[in-house]
Amino acid sequence: MPYPTPTPMGANDVGQQALNALYQHRLVSTQQLHQMLTPHHTRAEYLRRQLHMLRERGLVERVGRRAHGQTDLLWWLTEPGAAAVEATGLLPQRPYRMSPEAAAGPLQEHTLATVETGLAFVTHARILGHECGPLDWSPEIAHTYRDEQRPGEDLRLIPDAVLNYIHVSGQTRTLLTFMIEVDRTQMTIARLAQKLHAYAAYQRYVPQPTGGRGPRPPRRTITAPAWRSRYPSQSFPRVLLVLTGASPERLERRVADLRSLSAAAPVLAATTLRAGVTTLDQLREHGPFSRIFIPVLGDAEPVDALMRPAQSTAQPIAKAPAA
Repeated sequence: MPYPTPTPMGANDVGQQALNALYQHRLVSTQQLHQMLTPHHTRAEYLRRQLHMLRERGLVERVGRRAHGQTDLLWWLTEPGAAAVEATGLLPQRPYRMSPEAAAGPLQEHTLATVETGLAFVTHARILGHECGPLDWSPEIAHTYRDEQRPGEDLRLIPDAVLNYIHVSGQTRTLLTFMIEVDRTQMTIARLAQKLHAYAAYQRYVPQPTGGRGPRPPRRTITAPAWRSRYPSQSFPRVLLVLTGASPERLERRVADLRSLSAAAPVLAATTLRAGVTTLDQLREHGPFSRIFIPVLGDAEPVDALMRPAQSTAQPIAKAPAA
C-alpha cells in the first residue's frame, strides 16, 4: 500500500491516499485517481464510494469536466480537507488552494493533462518493476535564478511538474529526475522555445553571495550551479516536453517548428541541456523508456526519456549519489 499516513478524520486507507493525491495534484478525475490508487480493481466503484463519503464529511468537492463528451467527475480538496492532510505532516505544505471557479475554469484540461503525464510514468513503472508512485511528481515548483541577459532581476522557472523516478536494473537502483512541460497547443512555438531558454539559463546559473550591512567578510566565490544543491543527480534533469490537444499531424509539425526555432537560437545551440519532445498519446502507449522522444536540439534520431539513442540503450545509467 503506497504512502501510509495517519488517517485524517476517520477516512480509510484509500480515502486517505485520495486526500494526499488531491492535495499534491490539486484537481484529479475519478478515473485518474482509480489508476493511481486502485488499479488492481477492475472498476472504480469502491473508490467512488470513498470519494462520496469524503464529500459528505466536507473534505472534498467535485465538478463536472468541461471537455465535450467527457462525463468523468473531477475532485479537489476543500479547506478542511487540505488542513486534514497538512495535519499529518507527511507532505510538503503547498499554499495553493483550489476553488470551484478554478476547478471549472479554463486551466482544467491543462491540469488534467499534467496529471495524465505523471500517470504514464506510474503505469509503466509498475509494468517494468521500477518505482514511481502517485506522489512522486509535484506540479509547479518554482526555481529562482538570474540570467545575464536580464542583470539584477530575479527570475522564476516553473515547470509544469518535477518528477522523480527510480529506475531498477538488477541490483542497480538509479534516481532520475525529469522536468516536464505539458503543451496543449495553447501557446505559440516562440513561447514554448522561450521556456527552453529559461531552462538553459537555470542550468548555468551560479548564485553569488550578496553583501549586507556591517563589515564585509572576504568574498567567497561559488562555482557550483544552483541546481546541484537541489537535485542529487550527477547531471541536470532531463527536460521533457509533452504535446497534446491536437491531431497527430499538427503535433508533428509543432515538433519540427520547435526544433527549427531552437536550432536558430545561439544560446540554445551552445547549451548542454538535454530536452526531448513527444506526445501524450505516445507516452501513454509506449512509456518513457521507449524511443518516443525527439531531441529538441541536435540530431532528430528518436531517444528515450534519458536522451539515449538506439545504439546506447543497453549502456548502464550512472548512479545518483547515495542519500
